[in-house]
Amino acid sequence: MLTSYLVRAKCSRQKCTIHHSLITIHYKMIFTNAISLTRTEFTKNRWIQLFLLIFFSVWTSTLIGTSNLSNWILENGLVFFFLGFLAITYRRYRFSDLSYLLICVYLCLHVYGSKYTYAENPFGYWLQDVLHTSRNHYDRIVHFSFGFLLAYPMRETFISWLKFPVWVGWALPIEITLSISGLYELIEWAVADILFPAQGGDYLGSQGDIWDAQKDMFLATLGAILATTIVSVAKKVFNIRSKDSDKVDF
Repeated sequence: MLTSYLVRAKCSRQKCTIHHSLITIHYKMIFTNAISLTRTEFTKNRWIQLFLLIFFSVWTSTLIGTSNLSNWILENGLVFFFLGFLAITYRRYRFSDLSYLLICVYLCLHVYGSKYTYAENPFGYWLQDVLHTSRNHYDRIVHFSFGFLLAYPMRETFISWLKFPVWVGWALPIEITLSISGLYELIEWAVADILFPAQGGDYLGSQGDIWDAQKDMFLATLGAILATTIVSVAKKVFNIRSKDSDKVDF
């Protein structure tokens, strides 16, 4: 805050008029959620700018340091599509800072996996050694994160943007997570067996588990269920209510 000390005061009876020679400027970093009534413009929103800086730094590092460029391109095809969707629809609807944070974290997890391929991810190998598991579980972490981190932005989409009933905002994120997970498994099969069989094994990353697809779908759905449950419990425990009756609680 910049405050001028050049102040001239004119007092008359019970009233005092204060004149400042300089304008007081306040810098505030307001963090919004789904029920916030206002959204900060991009040029003034330091949170979104920070999220973009972090994501593009991680994304660039994965491209520079990737051990398998063909797999990186395949894994990031949907990232290009998703970022394009957010950019095109930004003028029509701005998500809350909380939703952008969750999206940023998920995309960072995904692109980090694409750097080495999911099956060869170093963090997954470290967990494998610590937990003494039989495989690299980094892919399972990202599938769970898909449901857990993106359920809230999906809920905000249906209720705050599309104005669906509140119950739809609870049910659809779980249903869509399951549907998209199933669709993604079909895309993986098409890429691995039909379109790019040479890179199919790296892209698929099943690591010999015949139930890999089903487990991935289950973890994503479980993540969405947990996320919506946490939001519901937090709303009741902290008595979070929107001042706008047309908007959803939290």
